[in-house]
Amino acid sequence: MMTLEEKLAVGTVHQLGQHTFTPAEIVEFASRYDPQRFHLSEEEAAKTHFGRLCASGWHTAAIWMSRNVAADKVMAERLRAAGETPVEFGPALGLKNVRWTAPVYAGDTISFTRSFLKLRPLDKRPGWFLASKHCEAYDSRTRKVMEFDSAQMVRNGDATA
Repeated sequence: MMTLEEKLAVGTVHQLGQHTFTPAEIVEFASRYDPQRFHLSEEEAAKTHFGRLCASGWHTAAIWMSRNVAADKVMAERLRAAGETPVEFGPALGLKNVRWTAPVYAGDTISFTRSFLKLRPLDKRPGWFLASKHCEAYDSRTRKVMEFDSAQMVRNGDATA
């Protein structure tokens, strides 16, 4: 039976997949959540320091989250296929150290990663752990465009650490 640390592959960088940001989706997201002129119009973006239409940092973070959730499902399927009980993911406790280090332009394909760094048992929640992780996103030129740290409650579905 695998430990929770083994199931999460603590210390390993996990590839979460890619996403290509289209002009239409950049404008749609920005119209709803981050209406800055460099996210809403190619013409207006050209007048700013960005020089062209770029995605909201929150849009990039939202796509990271969708890839993270999909990776959790793939992990569960892989563990079931191996006869293991999947990891149970509880609430995430927010983001910290969020940095958008380079713009994501329309047409850019971004790759997303996560690394579980450590597990800490939660005294008041027997069987549960706080999993700290570092999350990143890179453009096709391998330039980091986003990073943040996060923590999430997790437990081994079979209740062993």
